[in-house]
Amino acid sequence: MECSLCKNGTTEKGYVTVTLEKGETIVLIKSVPAEVCTNCGHYYLSEKTTQLVLDKGKEAYSKGTELEVVKLQVA
Repeated sequence: MECSLCKNGTTEKGYVTVTLEKGETIVLIKSVPAEVCTNCGHYYLSEKTTQLVLDKGKEAYSKGTELEVVKLQVA
């Protein structure tokens, strides 16, 4: 698909690291499957992947975590 941010690139399947921050909690989620723009690097997550990422963030925040680095396990 065409990148909606830069309008010059197209996306390819790849993996990204997503950073979430809330309050004093920072969560880095590695190996997240995404569609990544070949021009600017902007990425797009599917609805299912977005929900998994948000769930990881909520879990870390509810535990009072300051910094957590996890590798996303997609079934």
